[in-house]
Amino acid sequence: MGQQDYIKDIARFGLENDQEKLMSTLTEFIEHNKSSKRINFALQLQSLVKDSLRKQQSSSLQRVGSPSHYQSLQERETDELILEKLTSDYSIDNLVCTESAREKLKSFLEEHRNIDLLSKYELPISNKLLLYGPSGCGKTLASYVIAGELKKIMIVVNLGAIVSSKLGETSKNLSKIFRKASQEDCIIFIDEFDSLGKVRDYNQDHGEMKRVVNTILQLFDYLPQTSMVICATNQKEMLDDALLRRFDLAISLELPDLHQIQKLIQLVLKGGQFSFDNKVSMKKLIENAEGLSYYSIQKTLINAIKRSLFELKDTKELKPKIDTRVWFNLLAQEKVALGTK
Repeated sequence: MGQQDYIKDIARFGLENDQEKLMSTLTEFIEHNKSSKRINFALQLQSLVKDSLRKQQSSSLQRVGSPSHYQSLQERETDELILEKLTSDYSIDNLVCTESAREKLKSFLEEHRNIDLLSKYELPISNKLLLYGPSGCGKTLASYVIAGELKKIMIVVNLGAIVSSKLGETSKNLSKIFRKASQEDCIIFIDEFDSLGKVRDYNQDHGEMKRVVNTILQLFDYLPQTSMVICATNQKEMLDDALLRRFDLAISLELPDLHQIQKLIQLVLKGGQFSFDNKVSMKKLIENAEGLSYYSIQKTLINAIKRSLFELKDTKELKPKIDTRVWFNLLAQEKVALGTK
């Protein structure tokens, strides 16, 4: 059957409320998309089906005070702790970084592509990764790359909802997230991970901070090999030493050097789809971008491309030209805003 045939059957069985045929067709449709290389779409459908089945199971006997009612309430509470649940199309080619960081990332991915081989020899799989470095240097993008390369669903933790001023509540929230990830064999992504070491800011004693750290250590220790936690921080020095030791791998993502700035510019130019309006040297372009993060360089260059396109929309340019002066001005403004100039 083709894609349209599956969609017609799904619509028909859904409207007829024939749950058995609907679930059977959805399962076939998911497998069809996997075999057709639409892996991300298949994973999203699979996740929707799992969520729906869990909700049906919890509501089948639901009444106040019953176990199913309590389970449903727990699921809603857990969902509030999740900022986003996503799949990714990013690959390692989308990430510009040092060769050292790239090689470490490739090794990490290789382990997860060969879980069966490593398990055969009872070797542990690295599944706790720390990404650290200045803001805007690719930590979040690297997590998207991992999710995309491994075709895994990623849960982005809502840190604002996780951290609580109530005694013991932060630890409970963390446990809920890790439990959900274990059930679904997915990736947990926690940005600003150092914030979990700042529970003392809520006028609590040091015992509460110690409790949170101990909870994370336990959750790390019992995380299934098929699940994964990726933590990102701008302030690695803020993290407890015991926490740092629990990570299987730590990758530093730093400000780009001249070579990396050049690679980023070429990546944004989309293989020659765009070019600059005059014969300005690449050296001059790089010098103007030096000192900024990957994010700032990419953002300003994309904005320069958009503004240049608006100016050229009524012309018949075969190859859009970027107004170099516009980008240089945007770079200068970015440096002033960030206090780097």
